[in-house]
Amino acid sequence: MRPNLHKPELASPGDLATCRLMIRTGSRSFYAASLLLPEQMRSGAYALYAFCRLSDDTVDVEQGGEAGIAKLASRLDAIYAGKPADGPIDRALFDAIDRYALPRAPFDALLEGMAWDVTGRGCETIGDLYAYAARVAGAVGAMMAVLMGSRAPAMVARASDLGVAMQLTNVARDVGEDARNGRLYLPRTWMRDAGLDPDAWLAQPVFNPAISSVVKLLLDRADALYSRAEIGIAALPSAYRPAIQAARLLYADIGAQVAKQGYNSVASRAIVPTSRKLQLLAGTLTRRWNLPIGEALRAPALPENQFLVDAIEAHTTSLDEAYAIPGLRHDVRWMVDLFAALDERPRRLA
Repeated sequence: MRPNLHKPELASPGDLATCRLMIRTGSRSFYAASLLLPEQMRSGAYALYAFCRLSDDTVDVEQGGEAGIAKLASRLDAIYAGKPADGPIDRALFDAIDRYALPRAPFDALLEGMAWDVTGRGCETIGDLYAYAARVAGAVGAMMAVLMGSRAPAMVARASDLGVAMQLTNVARDVGEDARNGRLYLPRTWMRDAGLDPDAWLAQPVFNPAISSVVKLLLDRADALYSRAEIGIAALPSAYRPAIQAARLLYADIGAQVAKQGYNSVASRAIVPTSRKLQLLAGTLTRRWNLPIGEALRAPALPENQFLVDAIEAHTTSLDEAYAIPGLRHDVRWMVDLFAALDERPRRLA
């Protein structure tokens, strides 16, 4: 699909309200950050989050397993065929996909990551964990980059870095909770290097200096990716920086809270206090961006994220070929469409 800013939206205000409620009740951090997005972009971001939440519920809460994943794939088939199912999330997601020309590949990656969960695929190495995180979170970062009109490979790479960093933070925060549910996402090679038998520890998860060292190492990797992602945030249009920086800071601070607990995420789950969240949000509104973004921005993608970068680039090329205007770049054409759409809107008296 090409960006379609002229077509009336299929989703109703009630559909969008449903999506907004899902993010508000499902992730306070993401909801707080989303309020800093330009208003015209929020509906697309809410639709993406709502589909991700729906996917989690279909596979986990409803215990849908492989059948649940097949059901989600079928719903995506219908959306991309222009015939979304009669439901608020499907209609809202169709609008976002149609409006911003979101490619299918990141959605398929998301479902693939969920399939890895269903089949119990573990993470032997940090590369395995990166590959999993690329699918369940890096893909979302790539889609957000598209929503912001940042389809360039370097920007998609940094957005995917941010998604993976957030997922590593999730893993570090939820070590105990996951283990009590029979899940282990920590790299098993790291655990063995620390003197732990992964299967024995999973059978009886306890906090000790060895598991602390593994959690610390994981958060160090996340922090390195957060730093890479911040270079990309600096290169975003100024209207988008506060929201994305807020999400980056709120999630990184979860890792900081884990560190304050001595990296003990086995006994309890780290929580960022509301007062701290407000402090972080306020800081994003006053920050001055003067980071050097040249070579650092163009650093190679995390290898496990490269397929997402390639998919967005290929899709962008196909868009360019589908409605080529000689001498006019894709992102400029997108802006031409945007201003044309704005010009067609009914004018209201102030």
